[in-house]
Amino acid sequence: MDNLSDTLKKLKITAVDRTEDSLEGCLDCLLQALAQNNMETSEKMQGSGILQVFASLLTPQSSCTAKVANIIAEVAKNEFMRIPCVDAGLISPLVQLLNSKDQEVLLQTGRALGNICYDSHEGRSAVDQAGGAQIVIDHLRSLCSITDPANEKLLTVFCGMLMNYSNENDSLQAQLINMGVIPTLVKLLGIHCHNAALTEMCLVAFGNLAELESSKEQFASTNIAEELVKLFKKQIEHDKREMIFEVLAPLAENDAIKLQLVEAGLECLLEIVQQKVDSDKEDDIAELKTASDLMVLLLLGDESMQKLFEGGKGNVFQRVLSWIPSNNHQLQLAGALAIANFARNDGNCIHMVDNGIVEKLMDLLDRHVEDGNVTVQHAALSALRNLAIPVVNKAKMLSAGVTETVLKFLKSEMPPVQFKLLGTLRMLIDAQAEAAEQLGRNVKLVERLVEWCEAKDHAGVMGESNRLLSALIRHSKSKDVIKAIVQSGGIKHLVTMATSEHVIMQNEALVALALIAALELGTAEKDLESAKLVQILHRLLADERSAPEIKYNSMVLICALMGSESLHKEVQDLAFLDVVSKLRSHENKSVAQQASLTEQRLTVES
Repeated sequence: MDNLSDTLKKLKITAVDRTEDSLEGCLDCLLQALAQNNMETSEKMQGSGILQVFASLLTPQSSCTAKVANIIAEVAKNEFMRIPCVDAGLISPLVQLLNSKDQEVLLQTGRALGNICYDSHEGRSAVDQAGGAQIVIDHLRSLCSITDPANEKLLTVFCGMLMNYSNENDSLQAQLINMGVIPTLVKLLGIHCHNAALTEMCLVAFGNLAELESSKEQFASTNIAEELVKLFKKQIEHDKREMIFEVLAPLAENDAIKLQLVEAGLECLLEIVQQKVDSDKEDDIAELKTASDLMVLLLLGDESMQKLFEGGKGNVFQRVLSWIPSNNHQLQLAGALAIANFARNDGNCIHMVDNGIVEKLMDLLDRHVEDGNVTVQHAALSALRNLAIPVVNKAKMLSAGVTETVLKFLKSEMPPVQFKLLGTLRMLIDAQAEAAEQLGRNVKLVERLVEWCEAKDHAGVMGESNRLLSALIRHSKSKDVIKAIVQSGGIKHLVTMATSEHVIMQNEALVALALIAALELGTAEKDLESAKLVQILHRLLADERSAPEIKYNSMVLICALMGSESLHKEVQDLAFLDVVSKLRSHENKSVAQQASLTEQRLTVES
């Protein structure tokens, strides 16, 4: 290391004299020392103040420029050297050198800037201010089509530099996107897909940029989908596929790109699933999960989903069906989620129910009743809920025994499962009087619903329980169902539901309460009183923000409550006449008419 000190001293002198030969000798000594012990040599160099000297040596005219840039690239591999490089004023002359015509100078300058930017806010900021990114992108554009090895090496270095410059920095990534880096990188990938290092660099860059929402539209206007699928089909190694997956996943969140991926033939994912399904190797299990998850993601776009469904004849749809009876939990999950995604329009739902999908899902649920996989339960229930939406499917699903299967999960303590179970039952009984009555007489179910109506930690479960309670009454119009709900303590929850922030829930509650008042007022009277229903109705009618249908149904309910002596007295005490008479001039005709009828009723009864 002693002769390193001598070299540094000598370098300072020769830098002033500009004797190229001795300068070259000193630089070679430094490169040699860095190759032997980079860290120690870098520390010595920092202490010697030589970095400031380098700034004056970075001139386009000098034959030593590439070596100086190489030395800077080597020292900047050390984190502690990056800020000193910036402070020594090296960024501006390095960025100037990006205008050089000499390939070696460009290569070493690209390396130096890339290493200084690596994980360094100060480095990135200085390169940003000096305008380095735009020059590099221009180079990538102009050199894009040249495929000789030296040029590909330079392209790889430039891509790496842009990566280090913008990594995990949203504003710099957005800057690169605005400069049009995406179409250039996609073109690079297409032309140089035979070059592993450059391909890898492009993929890492895509992975970073694809996380940014603003990038998706730019990606969608290129042929990225086609290039990635082509590349994917060629890969044999797990790591390489994994890299492509990491780009595909964020890109596939965009609906236009989903469709492009489907059109480019990404159903090759099905082959991976086929190959890996019986393997217990960690890599294979991970790849199976990624491939099947991605397949499900493609089905979230309406057009891509419909294209893969192909009227129920599609290869993807058929293959996904075969995942459901599989013994692999990941495939069961992906299969059920895929069916839930295919079941997003009536036509698909009707076709699937007619072709026996319900039985497959019920069998799957039966396998997961005891100590089952919660994600599989949740996915299968989601699929059943969606399938139950078309009116023609309800009776078919009821007669297939779906309610019996779903009720097996009533004991589940997992809110996501509870939520989907409730939604499925609510869809099934919509306008199905017999089924609603049967369920409404099921005391265990009603008691569980009342319990879940108090699940304050899980608003979704609480809301769905209330809605199902109301639905049981509205669709069955059965005295027995009302009695079961009164006995289980469900009335207070329906009254609370009438004050919900969601108009649809308020309305459902008011209609159910009106049916209770019409059919079983005597049984429910005490509970309606203690839940302060009359005060709540007064508030709903007086509140200008209440929707017209809420005002209308509140008045219908007031009239129905007049049959109870105690509730009638409460109505009289609260001066309802004032509020109701104001509503006679309401802009909504139905509300105005109901106000007149209610006013007459209140006047007669008083």
